[in-house]
Amino acid sequence: MLTAKQHELIRFIQQRLEETGISPSFEEMKEALDLKSKSGVHRLISALEERGFIRRLPNRARALEVVKLPEDAVMGSPKPAAANDAVGAAMPTKTVAPEAANDIIDVPLHGRIAAGAPIEAIEGQSSMPVPAALLGPGEHYALEVSGDSMIEAGIFDGDFALVKRTDSARDGEIVVALVDNEEATLKYLRRDAGRIRLDPANGAYEPQIYEAHRVQVQGKLAGLLRRYH
Repeated sequence: MLTAKQHELIRFIQQRLEETGISPSFEEMKEALDLKSKSGVHRLISALEERGFIRRLPNRARALEVVKLPEDAVMGSPKPAAANDAVGAAMPTKTVAPEAANDIIDVPLHGRIAAGAPIEAIEGQSSMPVPAALLGPGEHYALEVSGDSMIEAGIFDGDFALVKRTDSARDGEIVVALVDNEEATLKYLRRDAGRIRLDPANGAYEPQIYEAHRVQVQGKLAGLLRRYH
């Protein structure tokens, strides 16, 4: 069951694909749906992708394919009844390669995260622009990395960690872990005999081991941004 905005967006994307062979930009989708920001478009696209209505083509920011349509979304010129009888029938693959574009999404920037000893993750009201191609489905936020305990994983002091918001993760994933509801750190997550071990990626640091109830996963690493001065 799609929301009205999700339904409106998939109709707009399909109409643009039929007309031009190129999916609309985030700015065009924002204007077509009368939304205030591109982040709203990103949330709608993520929801449609999770439900299997659309998919993103790899390595292109402006490349969406409609996999199926809702039952009452009839687009384009009339087709034989057999092609439209099934609800959510698969759409034919387009032969025209969508044109790449640099769509940008503003994600919340929530202060600094330790890649060393845990420090407080500061909640803030600021945001930072992120290329849409770096983000997959789901809600994301950014944190500035402080410290050097994850350098062997390619994460350096001053980097910006792009984090997918989630409260669960598998062993071996890099997560934002909140300890005692006060301090946050960026580490590999391991479960060890009923306890949580937060492993660094730097031989100069020791693992941090806590009782399981003291640690909450607040997200897992989805990408990195780095500034060169």
